[in-house]
Formats: sequence, structure tokens, C-alpha cells
Amino acid sequence: MRRIEELVEKIKALKREKKAVILAHNYQRAEVQDVADYIGDSVGLSRRAMEVEDAEVILFSAVDFMAETAAVLNPDKRVLIPSRGARCPMAAMLPVDTLLEYKRRYPGVPVVLYVNTLAEAKAECDVCCTSANAVEVVEALDADTVLLGPDRNLARYVAEKTGKTVIPVPGGGFCPVHILFLAEDVSRVKRENPGAVLMAHPECDPSVWRAADFVGSTSQMYRFVKSSGSSSFIVATEVGFLYRLRRDNPGKRFIPAYEDAVCVNMKLNTLEKIYLALRDEKYAVKLPEKVAVKAREAIDRMFELTG
Repeated sequence: MRRIEELVEKIKALKREKKAVILAHNYQRAEVQDVADYIGDSVGLSRRAMEVEDAEVILFSAVDFMAETAAVLNPDKRVLIPSRGARCPMAAMLPVDTLLEYKRRYPGVPVVLYVNTLAEAKAECDVCCTSANAVEVVEALDADTVLLGPDRNLARYVAEKTGKTVIPVPGGGFCPVHILFLAEDVSRVKRENPGAVLMAHPECDPSVWRAADFVGSTSQMYRFVKSSGSSSFIVATEVGFLYRLRRDNPGKRFIPAYEDAVCVNMKLNTLEKIYLALRDEKYAVKLPEKVAVKAREAIDRMFELTG
């Protein structure tokens, strides 16, 4: 505990010295969430960073594509990531060459890419989306058929909600954490906790989110809990999110739908790595200007379509 307290104080001093702001995703370790200035989902955090005018350095404690998004949206700031090894396996499932092959296979079909993609892929799409606004983005497009990647379950969810033909790119893309949730396990947890509200992320298998009382991104789940009159919730997403839910809603109970739903890549970021990254200003996120500009266009179009 003493070691943690010392690291926290050093990090706070470095933030003041370097005019830095720390962003932490909802799936980060509890102690990382506690030292962060802002906690949330990837795009929400990147937009928040745009509003912090006096910050010169952004340290994004998350995985690679999230830090890239922050760099794309904040070209005038230095963006750091605590661990180079914190990579998103799902984002890696859609290399740009694969995306270009799908574009050749389906000429003229709009390409919608989940923000959970690397910047070079974003630079080749028409518009980005988040798990919170994917349905809204696809509905806003004047097309009955769209390509959507890299998560096949999100594509299925959007297809079901919009009635459009949504082709997953690639066909087998998935989140290694969210596919751990099985319908039979979720049903068992519901039986063991009668009256609890089941919340599921759209990256889960359709059999899970079809059984849920509420489906949404972590930011949507967070707001739903705040406004709900229910006192118990079963949460089908990465277990790190439960720390924030419990901390900010002390009168409510949160049950993991699967206790071992852990993103090991997210957990690579530690207080010590945050301290070292700030101290040495290492692991800066740098993107080719052409890629950054085109990726920014796709993200900006998302903002335009969703207000």
C-alpha cells in the first residue's frame, strides 16, 4: 500500500510539472482509474481531451487504438501510452490489406469501422462508429447494405436493429473477452440473482444480448445504472468496469456475468508504467500525417451523423 501511495504522489507531481492529463478506460485496473483525471470509453475520453485546453500531454491508459484515436483528435498534444504491449487483439484482426480486399469485393458499399481499429484502417473507411452509436450511424447512411468491422457480433446487433444488410469485415472478427460470455452461464447467474437487471455489451454473442434487459456500451451502461430504479445488476462486459460502477453507485449491487472476463492487454498498464511514461515522456503515439488526416475525417463524419 505504501508503494502505491508513493507512486500516486509522484504521478500527481509529474502531471502538474508537465501539464499532463491522464485518461483511463473503464477496463483499467482500479488503482489506475483512481489516479486518472477522466474515466470512460475510448471516443468519449478522446473528445474530453480535446476540451482540456491547458493540457500539453495526454497519457492514455488503455490499448493501442484508443491512444491512436486520441492522437488523431489532438494533433497539437503529445499523446503517450504506458505500455507498448497493450494492444487490442480485435483491432489487429482487421489489417488494412484485408479491408482493401473487402472494398474491392463490394465496390460502392459504405464502409463503417468500429473505433476498435487501428488508424491505418480508419483512414480507409467512410465513417467510424462506437458501440454506443453504431446503430445510429448505420441508420443515417443512405444505403441498404454496409460493411462493418471488425466485430462480427456488433455487426449482427446493428443488422438486427436497423433491418439493413450488414456485412462483417472480416467475417470472424471478435473481442476475446466478450466471447467468453455464454448464454447458459448468464442464465445461471440470472437464476441465482432473481430481480437483477442483466446488462450486456453488443460485442457479446447474440444469444447473450438477446437475453439481456439492457444492451449498450460501457458509457451507456453507466448512465443506465444512474437512472435506473433497480438495485442489482448483472454485468456482461470486462470485469474492470465493475470497480467504477461500485465506486460511483454505493447503494447498488453489481454481479459479474463471468468473473474471469479479463482483458489482459488492458491490465498491462500499471501505476509504475504510468509514472515512467510521464517521467520520461516515452511511448509517444506517432502517426503518418496522411493516415491521421484521413482517420480524422472518418471520426469527424461520425460526430456529424450523430450530433
